[in-house]
Amino acid sequence: MNDHVQRPPAEVRYADELARLRDADDGARPPGWALSLRAARRFVIGDEKLGVTRKFVGDPSLIDRALVTLATSRGLMLVGEPGTAKSLLSELLAAAVSGTSTLTIQGGAATTEDQIKYSWNYALLVAEGPSPRSLVAAPLLRGMAEGRVVRFEEITRCPLEVQDCLLSPLSDRVLAIPELTGPDAMVFAREGFSVIATANTRDRGVNEMSAALKRRFNFETVFPIADFGTELSLVEAEATALLQRSGVGALPHRDVLEVLVRAFRELRQGQTARGDATDRLSGVMSTAEAVSVAHAVGLRGWFLRGEPGTAADLVTCLAGTAAKDSPDDLAKLRRYLEHQGSGPLYDARHLLPG
Repeated sequence: MNDHVQRPPAEVRYADELARLRDADDGARPPGWALSLRAARRFVIGDEKLGVTRKFVGDPSLIDRALVTLATSRGLMLVGEPGTAKSLLSELLAAAVSGTSTLTIQGGAATTEDQIKYSWNYALLVAEGPSPRSLVAAPLLRGMAEGRVVRFEEITRCPLEVQDCLLSPLSDRVLAIPELTGPDAMVFAREGFSVIATANTRDRGVNEMSAALKRRFNFETVFPIADFGTELSLVEAEATALLQRSGVGALPHRDVLEVLVRAFRELRQGQTARGDATDRLSGVMSTAEAVSVAHAVGLRGWFLRGEPGTAADLVTCLAGTAAKDSPDDLAKLRRYLEHQGSGPLYDARHLLPG
């Protein structure tokens, strides 16, 4: 059945690796954890001897600090630029610690406490009144009752009063259900429960977290990939996997991917590899966005012409990325191609709209 799922969760994609790690795991495990800290670390950063692939490109010490935080009573807050794999890292950590990464809350302006804690089956509620049978558990209640990690994506997109519903679960490790009576009125967190939240630095000012909630999290910053070769290899690997799942029979040429990654880095940093200043786009020119563009380039070349994507496809797909946040970004991209582009990339600059 997973062959038809667009993106299976990490515990499904890497089920074999998790099984090997559990079989070879002889380390001490924190209460409620599926793996020891050492085995969970190997799941994220890889272990060649066990055939475990590296899944997150970043500072290994960040993984150590994140795992130690999850073993304490504090929540883990991952912050950084959009597209720096914060969500991927939270998914991998949850899969390693709890064996599941699907207890996820997607933050947004319309997110309510019901979507975080619990709601009711209203047909049963009217027929029977409040009862455990009519209660519909949301991710936070399930995570506490089952002793699992709960992921809260883009927490600062939620209104402040919604964010603060985490205060009691994170400090007292208890969730009150005032509609019920007796022992069912309180859900106490089981061993293994924790919260991983993410917030990108561009949106942290949308709904700034309260000081009380900040104190219940340890903050870790996820930085963009610094090395060009590492970023290129990651974009190539991720785009190849996406294209294969999309039924594409020809992968983009590596030189096209090199041009793509270099353009993203220079437009993100506002400086070329030679040290020349260039326009910096206001849009998100992240590694994740580069993977998305590489995927689109491959799809365009294969399904329209039956061949790998070209520099012309790259320019066309870049336009959709550059035009997201500001109309001026499209003009900046055109100037970049005119001044820094060369060969086929320069020749295809006329494909930009406008």
